[in-house]
Amino acid sequence: MAELVKSEGGSLVGLFHGKGGDLVVGKPFERDIFLFDTYVAGTSYVEGIEELEPHLNVGDALDFFREPDNPYDKRAIVIRNKDGVKIGYVPKADNAVFSRLMDAGKLLFGRISAKQTQGNWLKIDIKVFLHE
Repeated sequence: MAELVKSEGGSLVGLFHGKGGDLVVGKPFERDIFLFDTYVAGTSYVEGIEELEPHLNVGDALDFFREPDNPYDKRAIVIRNKDGVKIGYVPKADNAVFSRLMDAGKLLFGRISAKQTQGNWLKIDIKVFLHE
């Protein structure tokens, strides 16, 4: 069972019995919250996307980075794979709320949910998550 004890500063600290009777301090709860389905915009402008495509798989995590100095969109969010290679952007029509969340210090990321080639365009569908 959990016990509460006062720390030196007087605040309450939750303790839990661990393996072997040891007391373990509880860790903060972390979770990924699904926000939105969208796609990666601008893949047609990414140099070498054809060579990169076989290395992009359903379920892969994608990192989001704000690009406020982008001359075409002040709310731009660039999308990179885990190796740091740029694969495109969050579509302009979808980035108003996401850019505000990121500017407020929230961590957003994506996961590839599907991909297909449509003519000369590599369409990459993604799910956007907030890490809390």
